[in-house]
Amino acid sequence: MTSTVAPSTSAATGGPSLPQERRLVTEVPGPRSRALLERKAAAVAAGVGIAVPVAVVAAGGGVVVDADGNSLVDLGSGIAVTSVGNAHPRVVEAVQQQVAAFTHTCFTIAAYDGYVEVAEALNRLTPGDHAKKTALFNSGAEAVENAVKIARKHTGKQAVVVFDHAYHGRTNLTMALTAKNQPYKNGFGPFAPEVYRVPMSYPYRDGGLSGAEAAKRAITQIEKQVGAENTAAVLIEPIQGEGGFVVPAPGFLAALSAWATANDVVFIADEVQTGFARTGAMFASEHEGIVPDLVTTAKGMAGGMPLSAVTGRAEIMDSAHVGGLGGTYGGNPVACAAALAAIDAFEHDGLVERAAAIGDLLLGRLRAAQAEDPRIGDVRGRGAMVAVELVDPATGEPDAALTGRVVKYAYEHGVIALTAGTYGNVLRFLPPLAIDDALLGEGLDVVLEGLAAA
Repeated sequence: MTSTVAPSTSAATGGPSLPQERRLVTEVPGPRSRALLERKAAAVAAGVGIAVPVAVVAAGGGVVVDADGNSLVDLGSGIAVTSVGNAHPRVVEAVQQQVAAFTHTCFTIAAYDGYVEVAEALNRLTPGDHAKKTALFNSGAEAVENAVKIARKHTGKQAVVVFDHAYHGRTNLTMALTAKNQPYKNGFGPFAPEVYRVPMSYPYRDGGLSGAEAAKRAITQIEKQVGAENTAAVLIEPIQGEGGFVVPAPGFLAALSAWATANDVVFIADEVQTGFARTGAMFASEHEGIVPDLVTTAKGMAGGMPLSAVTGRAEIMDSAHVGGLGGTYGGNPVACAAALAAIDAFEHDGLVERAAAIGDLLLGRLRAAQAEDPRIGDVRGRGAMVAVELVDPATGEPDAALTGRVVKYAYEHGVIALTAGTYGNVLRFLPPLAIDDALLGEGLDVVLEGLAAA
């Protein structure tokens, strides 16, 4: 399938200079998109699903263009990956230059500057002014798995504590760490042992517990059912992602971090989805004033190229023996070049502030809608990471069917919206930070129209 779109680039939109507009020239999906989906069904494993049935040929700023010429407002950023904007011009230039030089050596065979530069940047940017070191990998799940390895090696202990509604990946260990059965775990066991789950602070659904009270509940369960003397790590998303953008009550994370420090337990912040300006801070941990021992990152870091990292206290990171960390593609030079360009954009293009402004717009509009529609049970989030939880107004029970209808209406009317949540009843908003206010507002209009129509 060939594209009829030949975009140039524009620093103003952070990507191809596509018209920043919602435009429908066919139904969605159109005939060319349907043709690709038919080929996908014949060639790709059925377990690889597609949420929005379009064949993409170009993207940039706040839009995604499909093979039929439809231009959809992007409220998902490829699940928080294209935060700097799709095909950001500096990322494109950096990738092109690196590809022309060399595409691979395997860093553990022959080193190169880009890997070290990314490590230096992460050591500088992640919370805390202590000595840090970094190791690079490919995916968020791989980063999380290596963080657990490092914590176990450092402490000599085995148990890992995770939380209700958590999502940490789809490898065998990270499936054990992930809470939700369908679609992530069902039928794929047995899973890795020594993983223990405790209650999360979920202000909308845990009876109004304060952060301190919710932390005490979790810590008591850890001490009684696992034992601090057996616990290598507490692993938590500062704001849960797939679990429904759950923002814990103030003080919850700080209390857990303090308990971990007092008990020789490694506190790991999974910032795979929340990292790199997404929440209106460079890292979501900053909102709670916590300094994790280890931080895992991926998604937004490299402008769409596959790259992840574990960054943390030098003495913990150095626990693993030589050869214990690495991988053939980890810290690929092309991905590192993309990351350096994206990090430059995060630091110098005002994207942290832009995320905060996007959050103000989203939260204001959605809370106003909540006041008029009892099906919106909760509105929550930080920065450009915002969600609404949809419920049956009579019972407060999650309404996943309603959520699905809204998402379908949205893409049929030219807007990409995503779902989340343990119960499948959360609409999540992850727009690229390059989107302009007018386009964001129009996309939100369509989603709210879909809710009204449903």
